[in-house]
Amino acid sequence: MPITETPPPNVLPSSRALLRSTIIALAVAIALLVTTVLPAEFGVDPTGVGRVLGLTEMGKIKLALALEAEAEDRALREEEEEAAAVSGGADSVLAHDTELSLAPNEGKEIKLVMAEGATATYRWSVTGGVVNYDMHGDSTNAPKSYHNYAKANGVSADSGSLTAAFDGSHGWFWRNRSTATVTVTLRTRGAYTELKKLY
Repeated sequence: MPITETPPPNVLPSSRALLRSTIIALAVAIALLVTTVLPAEFGVDPTGVGRVLGLTEMGKIKLALALEAEAEDRALREEEEEAAAVSGGADSVLAHDTELSLAPNEGKEIKLVMAEGATATYRWSVTGGVVNYDMHGDSTNAPKSYHNYAKANGVSADSGSLTAAFDGSHGWFWRNRSTATVTVTLRTRGAYTELKKLY
């Protein structure tokens, strides 16, 4: 069995040398943190090391995603404030988040019951594909009136405001012409008295 020999004292580093090495390593780590890692979080690369390590690109992506989310939230808040102002205050404002599934060739409809001149904001998006849609209104009183607000094929999202052309039901009809099931998510807020799911 081999015998392990203890190295002579003059070969081992002294406590002073170990302390100095530790301090140097700590200083290098802090310098990298300050000059490379933290700036890369904001897409900045003053030394060029962040680009080599891929940290800068990650920071730019995170920053872009954060700005995009902030812009979407700001736009939605503005739309909601506009709807509240038009409808005469928050007490008369309704809000809904609705999700519906469309099988291939299936169509479904959602309508808001609104008085003439009332306004609602909306935002809808499709997961899993695109849809054909028709945004229109049907009057409550006879003789029946029909009003088309917008219509398009192969759309993945839409947003804006809807001002009722007359007393009645106003909203969206979506049809999935693809071969896969898709999901439509609708968010509405404004001066309507009811949300009707016509399916």
